[in-house]
Amino acid sequence: MPNTNLPHNVPASPATTPTQARPLLVRSGDLPGSPEAHQFIGAEHGALPISLFLVNDRPGAGPLLHRHPYPELFIVHTGHAEFEIDRAVLVAVAGDILIAPAGTAHRFTNIGEERLCITAIHTAPNMDTEWLAPGPAKGTPC
Repeated sequence: MPNTNLPHNVPASPATTPTQARPLLVRSGDLPGSPEAHQFIGAEHGALPISLFLVNDRPGAGPLLHRHPYPELFIVHTGHAEFEIDRAVLVAVAGDILIAPAGTAHRFTNIGEERLCITAIHTAPNMDTEWLAPGPAKGTPC
């Protein structure tokens, strides 16, 4: 219910004041990367405090074991993935959210027969990855 005691020229709350920020549309096809993973770096888009990968991996694909100095969140949109997070093995499906805490070794592999679509959110404006397993990557560099 509005406060009728306020003068007509005073906004009721800061939430009613228009923001000066402009929305920004970024098309996935405009992001760097490969057909399997597009990379969004928050620092390159208005100093945002997050970065991410839009993953679309083939069966059997996934990044090698690695870690970050910040937490990483994974949102599974389609497919089946086996995650290893600090030696725990978890199977995730569409709708699941997983969290790799800061400093934990982690990786995932598409264990299904269809494409695996994941959003991998890095809670930092720039990505900082320490690779822990040698060898060629199997797909996505998350």
